[in-house]
Amino acid sequence: MKDIKQYIIDKSKELNIDIIGFTTGEPLLDLKDYLEYRVKNKIKTEFEVEDIERRIDPKLTFPNCKSIIVVGISYNLDYKLEEQDVIKGQLSKSSWGLDYHRVLRQKLEALIAEIEKEVEFDYKYFVDTGPLVDRELAKNAKIGYYGKNCSIINKDYGSFIFIGYIMTDLELDIAEGVLESECGDCDLCIRACPTQALEGPYRVNPKRCISYLTQSKERIPEELLPKMGTRIYGCDTCQLVCPKNKGVKKSKHGEFLPIKTGGFVDIGELLTMSNREFKDKYGSMAGSWRGKNILKRNAIIALGNMKKREHLELLLKERKKDNPNLNPYIEWAIRQIGH
Repeated sequence: MKDIKQYIIDKSKELNIDIIGFTTGEPLLDLKDYLEYRVKNKIKTEFEVEDIERRIDPKLTFPNCKSIIVVGISYNLDYKLEEQDVIKGQLSKSSWGLDYHRVLRQKLEALIAEIEKEVEFDYKYFVDTGPLVDRELAKNAKIGYYGKNCSIINKDYGSFIFIGYIMTDLELDIAEGVLESECGDCDLCIRACPTQALEGPYRVNPKRCISYLTQSKERIPEELLPKMGTRIYGCDTCQLVCPKNKGVKKSKHGEFLPIKTGGFVDIGELLTMSNREFKDKYGSMAGSWRGKNILKRNAIIALGNMKKREHLELLLKERKKDNPNLNPYIEWAIRQIGH
């Protein structure tokens, strides 16, 4: 029988998967103390599975898990945003083009189909939707090492990578050890974080992270609103300043080009468009999963941070709609403009 692990690696290259690694189905015990610390200090996010054991033990999701195939694809596109005469709201690169969940799922399904041609096996696969901490799986699979900003950094592609994984019952040869961090003395990401969400090397307070704030339905503390700038979905600051993202291979995945959005949100359009119009324009991007109202909230905060009097009319129109979830942010934004 052929070397199934090498076969999987070869097929991943044929399928245009940038990075692939392998790890065991053993519990992620290194994470347990930190996850308990987050619960104790009330900095666990609303998106996390409540049961910590499920977050660290693959066998609680897939009892026969013997190995996990972890893949990464780059979204660091060589693309320059065009100037347009609209009120621009920022989108993270992760939400420029097609929803990465869809793109990466198709890659995993294609890889699974190739493996099934050679060997009968049982599996479960996830893209950002399973209970396990995918970055820890990526670290263990040697996809990369943790940067001080808690992103996984790959030596060829940097940290602008999407991660997915396949839990399998395959007996694969898994090399021990992990990649050592190459951050050295650099702390640019820690110093650049607008909200000081990076409380130290390899330690993030997600409740202060702008990427989280733009997605959360929880009330955003007023002290953090000015720090959000014009971000409508996500935040790339700590990755953009990272030297490990300079001179790396660029993404060759055209699916992530911002064909529909241009790489930004037209705030004036967003505040006035219908749900159907929103779905038509933004429904295929990753950031649409939270729905129009959360992005509208972020757009209102962005208008407040722009502090331009010509934007008052948009805010006053929104105030007339009397949306209880948006009203506090509208009033805050109006105060910032000085009306």
